Amino acid sequence: HRGAGHDRRPPERPRLWEEVPAVDTSHANPARMYDYALGGWHNFQIDREVADAVFAVMPSGPAVARSNRAFLRRAVEFCADAGIEQFVDLGSGIPTRGNTHEIAQARNPRARVVYVDNEPVAVAHTRQLLRGDARAEVVQADVRDPSAVLDSEAARRLLDFSRPVAVLAVAVLHYVGAGVEDVLAAYRLRCAPGSRLVVSHTTQDNQPEAAAEVREVLARSGTEVFHRDRAAVERLFAGWRLVEPGVVWTPQWRAQPAEGERPEASETWCGVAELPG
Repeated sequence: HRGAGHDRRPPERPRLWEEVPAVDTSHANPARMYDYALGGWHNFQIDREVADAVFAVMPSGPAVARSNRAFLRRAVEFCADAGIEQFVDLGSGIPTRGNTHEIAQARNPRARVVYVDNEPVAVAHTRQLLRGDARAEVVQADVRDPSAVLDSEAARRLLDFSRPVAVLAVAVLHYVGAGVEDVLAAYRLRCAPGSRLVVSHTTQDNQPEAAAEVREVLARSGTEVFHRDRAAVERLFAGWRLVEPGVVWTPQWRAQPAEGERPEASETWCGVAELPG
């Protein structure tokens, strides 16, 4: 399998690469692989090779990425329409069309966004994208270290935790193993009532054998993935109150299903929850 347009290289790439510190190109990186699946340019040969190996096992890979991205858009719009003006986008990856700050600020120009990623290419490209936008910034940090994220200069400047905030954990928690509940609890404890938690998470519920092969392919490249079933994804919302329709496949979350669509082919559970008062 090959995604469309992966051989394109835009003229701005050399300028971006000059700003990127030493990047490990000996192992594939999830953010760069996701960029490749979405038809992006900010990836390396190793990322494309491993992604293609994943797609050979699960050809729906690029469609899964697109469905997840569409869920992100709907969830951010939902939060913005509910009056949320500040967002923390954990594991935000390499920006592509329809970024969180663009979606939120289209709904409310006052919206503020802190992006978080630990991948140098993702951080450098995000910084380039955000130049001139005083209401959005990126933090290079590990999402498993909530203090590094929430006590960063960017978070202190842009976010007011006495007011509701949307914490986005979209397509990132399947890279967090034991202790994921504690990580999310640390973010929750900093949030004011009325805040939102947005989660999407890959699973093996639909194709367990293929998912196991995907884990093996990624493990050989140095990336460990932890697929969780629906019940485990529901537990990630401990302390929050799920909004309708609860935890569902990404195409089922507040969207009109396309004709002939199989929601389970998204291979991803998702949900949005509110922090009770």
